[in-house]
Amino acid sequence: MGREIIPVEEEVVTKPFSSSPFSDNINIGARDHLPFLSLNHVSFVCKSIKKSVQFYQQVLGFVLIKRPSSFDFEGAWLFNHGIGIHLLGSENLTKKKGKINPKDNHISFQCSDMDLIIHQLEEMNIEYVKAVVTEGGIIVDQIFFHDPDGYMIEICNCQNLPILPLSSCPIRKMPNPNINLGMSSSFYGKMQNCSGEVENLMMENLAMDLMNCSM
Repeated sequence: MGREIIPVEEEVVTKPFSSSPFSDNINIGARDHLPFLSLNHVSFVCKSIKKSVQFYQQVLGFVLIKRPSSFDFEGAWLFNHGIGIHLLGSENLTKKKGKINPKDNHISFQCSDMDLIIHQLEEMNIEYVKAVVTEGGIIVDQIFFHDPDGYMIEICNCQNLPILPLSSCPIRKMPNPNINLGMSSSFYGKMQNCSGEVENLMMENLAMDLMNCSM
């Protein structure tokens, strides 16, 4: 029932990467001290609260939780996996999407057993597509499918892919005569190479902090 997606080659980036078009006007240091705690919830408008609640309970393991009694509109709150899903009832919804497009808006959940999820989707006759991402010898499996209202959901084992700041491991490095050219030019490259760069940067920052403290 699942369909394979042919991977699309990504464009090689050779110019310095800017994380935001407004980065020149933002105090980078200030962003490290923003008072945010975590992602609290995502909210979806749905045609049938009952069908959507059943879907998120049975397919994704969410559980119903109490919502404020002051609300005078139809809806439901669910919670699991450290995140909430808030459903809002409405009859005025556009026609649900039929084609599953992994490049469309979606929410994603990490999973430790992809085969189990596939088996569950097939038992429930839920259409899905599969994709594979490879980076520096690391393989990430992806599954995409729709909820009853056409909102797309991804299940992946993205925990296989390390999270590294672009500042410490750029997308593409220009050749350096002092570096072994046999090293991988991948975004992550060989894990030990990129990890070494991160470690060196951390040590440099630590040394600067110690110097500032001693002054």
